[in-house]
Amino acid sequence: MRYKILSVDDSKTVRIIIKKAFKNYDCEILEASNGVEGLALATKENPDLILLDVTMPVMDGVEMLTKLKSDPALKAIPVIMLTAEGGKDNVLKIAKIGVRDYIVKPFKEDLLVQKVGRIIDLKPITDAPAKAKSIFDPATILVVEDKPAILAQIQDGLKHTPWQVQGVTTTGEAIDFTGRSPVDLMMISLSLPDDAACTLFRVLRTNLKTKYTPIFGLVVKTDTAAQQQAQQVGFTGLVTKPLDMPELESKIAKAMNLDTSERYFLCDGEMFIMKLPEACTPGVVNEVSTYLKGKVADAVNSGINKAVFDLHEVKRLDMSLIKLLLTAMQTCREVALQFTLVGGGTLVAECKGYEDTRGWQFHETIDIARQSFSKTPAAV
Repeated sequence: MRYKILSVDDSKTVRIIIKKAFKNYDCEILEASNGVEGLALATKENPDLILLDVTMPVMDGVEMLTKLKSDPALKAIPVIMLTAEGGKDNVLKIAKIGVRDYIVKPFKEDLLVQKVGRIIDLKPITDAPAKAKSIFDPATILVVEDKPAILAQIQDGLKHTPWQVQGVTTTGEAIDFTGRSPVDLMMISLSLPDDAACTLFRVLRTNLKTKYTPIFGLVVKTDTAAQQQAQQVGFTGLVTKPLDMPELESKIAKAMNLDTSERYFLCDGEMFIMKLPEACTPGVVNEVSTYLKGKVADAVNSGINKAVFDLHEVKRLDMSLIKLLLTAMQTCREVALQFTLVGGGTLVAECKGYEDTRGWQFHETIDIARQSFSKTPAAV
C-alpha cells in the first residue's frame, strides 16, 4: 500500500524539506500552501497523514485542524503540527482538538521520518535514483574539428575544469575514438567537408555507446543554413563561433546534467555559505536561484542554523541580484535560519542607492560574520 502524506505549509522551502525527507520511501507527498487548499486536497485525496503548519495566510493551521476534526469523513486522519519555537506552547494548547504529534522548526529530516514512521508504515524504495554528477567530476569531451586554432581555444578555455578535452580532425578518427573510450559529450564542426558532420551524427546515434551522448554542432554565428540543418538532424545544441567560453561551459554542464551548486554553496562547520562571484550575470543569478531553496533545506537537515551570504567579490548591484538576495533572506526566515551579509565597500555604497537594500548591514569578512552570531542573533 502506498501512503499519501499531505503537507500543508505556506513555506515552499519547508515543503521541499518534507518532500526530500520521504524521497526514498514508497509514499506520495501532496502539497498545499494554506488551510483552504489543504482542506480541499484532504477531501479529494483522503491522505493517510497530514503535516500541518500552524501559521499560514488565508486559513491557518488551527482553523484547518478544527474543520478537519468536525468533518466525519476527515476527523480520523492523524495530524502532526509544525511550528516555530515561539509557537510551541500554542500547539500544546490546541492538542486537545486532536493532534497526534508536533515538530518544532527548524527540524531535521530524520526526526520528521521518525515521527511519521510511528504513525504509518514507511517502506524504503530499494532502487532510489543516483545523484547527478558534480561540476567538479572528471569527464571526457571529444571535439571533431579540422581547425587546430578552434580546438586549442576550447582546450585553453576549459583548462580550469576537470574535463579532458580530446580532439580529432576526421569522422573516421571520431568513430574509432568513441569505439575505444567512453565519451561524455561531443562537439562536431559543421564546416567539415561533404556534409560529414551530419553523417557522423547519424552514425553516432545508431551506436549504443553514443546513442544518448550530448552532441553539439560547432558553427559560425552567421551560417544560419548550417544551424537550421543541424537542428533538423537533431543535434543537442549549437555552439557558435567566435566562442564565448563561459557560455560554452554553461551549455556543457547543462547538457551533461551536472550539479553546479558547489560553485556557490558550501557548509563550513555550523554555517551555510552562499558565495557569489564577481560577475553575477543573469545566467549566474538564475543558476543560483535554481539551487537556493534545496540547498537551504539540506543545510537545515544537517543541523545548521546560521547562514552567510558572501558578496565580497561582487562589485555591482542590480535588481536581479537584489531579488535573489531578498528571496534568500525570506527562505532563511521561513526555516528560522539566522543570516548575515559579507561585502566590500563598493557594494555597501551601492546598497544605499536602492530602497530595498538601504538598511542592509555588511561584515567585512566571513570570520567577523561568524563571530557576530555568537554575540547577537544575526539578521538584516
